[in-house]
Amino acid sequence: MEFKEVVKNRYSCKKYSDRQVEEEKLDAILNAGRLAPTAKNLQEQHVFVLQSAEALAMVDAVTPCRYGAPTVLVVAFDSSNVFTYPGGKRDSGVEDATIVATHMILAAADEGVDSCWVNFFDPEKLAGMLGLPKNLEILMVMDLGYAAEGAGPLPNHSSRKPLSETVAYM
Repeated sequence: MEFKEVVKNRYSCKKYSDRQVEEEKLDAILNAGRLAPTAKNLQEQHVFVLQSAEALAMVDAVTPCRYGAPTVLVVAFDSSNVFTYPGGKRDSGVEDATIVATHMILAAADEGVDSCWVNFFDPEKLAGMLGLPKNLEILMVMDLGYAAEGAGPLPNHSSRKPLSETVAYM
C-alpha cells in the first residue's frame, strides 16, 4: 500500500474479531518497531506480545479499552538506558518508545491489520502484574487484530484542521 494511503486510511479500531494476526504479519510489525530510530541508537524499547488468555486478562483488569483484540503489544522502555538531553530535564525514553509504537501502528495498517493506541490504564499497575523489572516503564498498550464486522473509524476520523492552524513558518 502507498504510504499516503496508509496514513490516510489508518484508524483506531474499537471492535475486533477473534481472528489471530498471522505470524508473518506480526513479525513484520515487530520488525518495523525494531527498525525505528532511537536517540543515539540506544534501542531502549521493549515490546511484549500478549496473546494468552491470562495475559489478556491482565490488560482487561487495568483498562476497558482492549476492545476484544486477540493480540496486545505492550511497549515499554528501559529507563536506565536513555539519552538525557542538555539541561537534564528530559530524556529520550518516552519519545523513542513513541516512535517505535508509531512505526508498528503504521506497519500494521500496511499489513492490513487494525490497531488502537491505548493509554487509558495505570502503567505501573500493569508492569507489576506482568512482573516487569522496575527499570522498564510502559508507554502504551496497542490493540492488534482484525476489525469485527461493522467496525470502522469514528465519525470524526477524517476531520482535520487546516495546516494553517497547526503549522507556523518562522
